[in-house]
Amino acid sequence: MELIDYLHTHFLTRAQLLAACATDGAHLDAVTAAGAMPAPSYRLHLRIDCASYFGDHTETHTQDWFATGYVEWLRMLLDGSQDPYTLFAARYRAALAALPLFDMDATDAHLRSEWQHFIAGTYGLCTRSGLPEDIAAKELAIHVIRMLTDDGRVLDADERERLARARDLLDRASSLFAPHERARSSRARYGLK
Repeated sequence: MELIDYLHTHFLTRAQLLAACATDGAHLDAVTAAGAMPAPSYRLHLRIDCASYFGDHTETHTQDWFATGYVEWLRMLLDGSQDPYTLFAARYRAALAALPLFDMDATDAHLRSEWQHFIAGTYGLCTRSGLPEDIAAKELAIHVIRMLTDDGRVLDADERERLARARDLLDRASSLFAPHERARSSRARYGLK
């Protein structure tokens, strides 16, 4: 039940997402099929075995879970805002520009790759909001941490300060991760709790 408690605390079910956006499943399915809306970050396949006075009963269900930030994204899509990829790229680049740790070039190829992970629902599970700002922050933080630590050299005081700021940024942008994923998460890999 720890996973289900985690999902109830940090994510929205499909029904909750639809209610928050005052829309229906057909609209969500259409924008998802069009490649504009991220897929659910988690999909549970549930089998319920029930025993009662009247006998045994079994049923199966599938439950999708979405990042909380997807409410904002779906509302934007429903409002008919500009091209979703163009908006994603602009928000990602603006977030990088606002984070003065180091320069990280958001090339078109890099942004296309990030977009594919966004649409697949990956960033919905590994960032707090699932939105471009947290994605850019997480990727920048990891870039800085790797740049400062991959070669094993001793860091000077300025580099240690940059490393601390990068870890703080990663902590703020990263999700807490599901219990079964924590040991393999970026939080564990880069020394966060």
